[in-house]
Amino acid sequence: MSESIIIAEISKGSIASVTAELVSAAIALGTSPTVVVPCTDASIADGAGYDGVSRTIAVKGDCFANYDASSWAAAIDSAAPSGIIIAAATPQSKDVAARIAARRGLSIVQDVVAIDGMNLTSPIYSGKAMQTVALSGDAAISVRANVFPAAASSGANVSVVDQSGDVATAVQEIIARASTRLDVAEANIIISGGRGMGSPDNFSHLEKIADVLGAAVGASRAAVDTWDAIPHSMQVGQTGKTVNPNLYIAVGISGAIQHLAGMRSSKYIVAVNKDADAPIFSHADYGIVATWEETLPILESALSSMMS
Repeated sequence: MSESIIIAEISKGSIASVTAELVSAAIALGTSPTVVVPCTDASIADGAGYDGVSRTIAVKGDCFANYDASSWAAAIDSAAPSGIIIAAATPQSKDVAARIAARRGLSIVQDVVAIDGMNLTSPIYSGKAMQTVALSGDAAISVRANVFPAAASSGANVSVVDQSGDVATAVQEIIARASTRLDVAEANIIISGGRGMGSPDNFSHLEKIADVLGAAVGASRAAVDTWDAIPHSMQVGQTGKTVNPNLYIAVGISGAIQHLAGMRSSKYIVAVNKDADAPIFSHADYGIVATWEETLPILESALSSMMS
């Protein structure tokens, strides 16, 4: 089944009802939908759970405080996985969808009013005629309101990609979210570093956090292959160790398939990477777009205060 990415429509700080209609449109296409919520407060994404939706991604950033088409498109594009982009046929969302289509080199169909399999019908010539086009791959489409029935609401499986640059606030939110999921009596925690750590000497910063949490320190294959000082015994991945902790923190790890194979079943995944396009963010429950130098000292300080 192909994937679709629904850009949630936001109205007055909450999820607009048309978003549920977009879910029905995505299902009518025969796709598996993921809902992306552009926001300044990730908590609003809790209202973006619908039947048939496997995942909700809250894309959190300061740019969403006011509408700017270019920055919105860049932020959503970097966090959304590949697939068919679906947005509401409102002026703002049509603009964003068109810009994302341009960034990804996709065709775009605006104002869709009917879907039959992969055949889309939309008005042309100011509504004087209708056209039907067939999708043969990924595209971006906007769907008019009140055309499809609203999908039923359900619990949202929310992950967060934080692009705000406010690392301190992001760390606090990570701790709050993780503490609601983790059973301390069963806690097993791993913090792993990748080649993005820059040097094996910098793994000492991971070790400090591991000491606070009582965690193990792991590494990606790229780090093990690059530095002799990082032993193979630390490697997490397909050719290393397969782990299933309650909490997995990936720092400076891009998220190659080899690494994901060893840790993707972790119950709660946090990713820190300066590259907003890193694949790890597609699998993380919470992601911070920042360098490890910015993030780890704040994380260590916050955890030390919490544990003392």
